Amino acid sequence: MQKLSTEELLAQYASGKRDFEQVNLSEAYLFQVDLRQINLKNSNLRAAHLPYANLSQGNLQKANLREAQLGDTQLYQADLSFSHLQGANLSRANLRYANLRGAELKGANLYGADLYHADLIGADLSDVDLRGANLEGANLELAVLVGSNLFRAQNADLSKAVCDRTTTFPDGYQGN
Repeated sequence: MQKLSTEELLAQYASGKRDFEQVNLSEAYLFQVDLRQINLKNSNLRAAHLPYANLSQGNLQKANLREAQLGDTQLYQADLSFSHLQGANLSRANLRYANLRGAELKGANLYGADLYHADLIGADLSDVDLRGANLEGANLELAVLVGSNLFRAQNADLSKAVCDRTTTFPDGYQGN
């Protein structure tokens, strides 16, 4: 896996390159960058600093985004399937129409995130903060919500999700 500096990434992206598959950008400082349609499949972005970035329509399949700072990030139609987002901060992120199928989000912060029509089939959302999140049209089939907090989450269809007595539902009650 090639280690890439922030400067190298931004220069190559500015020159038109979009394919950065399997690069190491761990702990990179990418505050407010515009990287729409970038391909970071199988890349390492562990603990990367990406608040207010625009990664819309990006390919982040199987990317390592553990403990990444993605608050207020634009991830509209991004492909995050089977990515590793454990402990990541995605508060207030735009994840409309994002593919999070099979993603590992255990312990992530999705407070106030917009997951309108996001695909979360089979995602691990254990111990995730989803308070105030927009889940309208989100597919939560087989998504694991054990220990998660969905207080005041909007339009959540949890009928096919895996919940237990530690799950806090949108109305504030815990499951049975």
